[in-house]
Amino acid sequence: MAKDTKKDKPTTAIGVDIGGTGMKGGIVDLKRGKLIGDRFRIPTPKPSTPEAVAEVLAEIVEELMKRDEAPAADTPIGAAFPAIIDEGVARSAANIDDSWIDADVDRIFTERLGRDVHVINDADAAGLAEARYGAGENIAGSVLAITLGTGIGSAMLYDGQLIPNFELGHLELDGHGAETRASAAAREREDLPWDEYAQRLQRYFSHVEFLFSPKLFIVGGGISKRSEDYLPLLNLRTPIVTAKLKNNAGIVGAGLQAALHFKLVK
Repeated sequence: MAKDTKKDKPTTAIGVDIGGTGMKGGIVDLKRGKLIGDRFRIPTPKPSTPEAVAEVLAEIVEELMKRDEAPAADTPIGAAFPAIIDEGVARSAANIDDSWIDADVDRIFTERLGRDVHVINDADAAGLAEARYGAGENIAGSVLAITLGTGIGSAMLYDGQLIPNFELGHLELDGHGAETRASAAAREREDLPWDEYAQRLQRYFSHVEFLFSPKLFIVGGGISKRSEDYLPLLNLRTPIVTAKLKNNAGIVGAGLQAALHFKLVK
């Protein structure tokens, strides 16, 4: 569907970030790594079955395509998805309906929208965006982008190149899956004050630091807007910073990855 020509290369793309509680999309400026206009959000359907999620995705794309800044109608759509993604197929289901496991997400979305859709793990999308446009730009060596949200997402980048499906939210922490103890949702669920939440993050990041010795941690997700309440309380050897793209990193990374996959940008 998408044309790969040397002329008329797109400068914008649509990215959609599919989360456990909300699906949000925007028009991505591929040169600057920023959203053009406001993002558009619809709550994730309950249950979040393939058919229901595909319908909401179509609604979001339809709304964004009405805007003056929208890309051409045949430009591929990028979707960030909360699962291990293996060549477009979901191999897990984190904070989304289990019926997604082993589903061909690329095919389901492409058929519903009638245009090319390329899917990427949601944390990988955020990490990719930060490596190209944000806090990880021009950082040599290993960088770990950690997204604190409904769960804990993680992306590993080495010299700016993505190593996909780095699922560090499922590491064990105090006898439990890390994301059940240290995600933003866990803090809200247990009504933890920031100092107690920081103690859990300290244990998590210290463990990850010991395993991988990254050059930099980048922290994203909606809670990154409150990073001053917990990041200064952490004591790590590795520098740790807030994602520059904040909670838009997943949208930007999804749009970027679709453009990269179809060789519309380098």
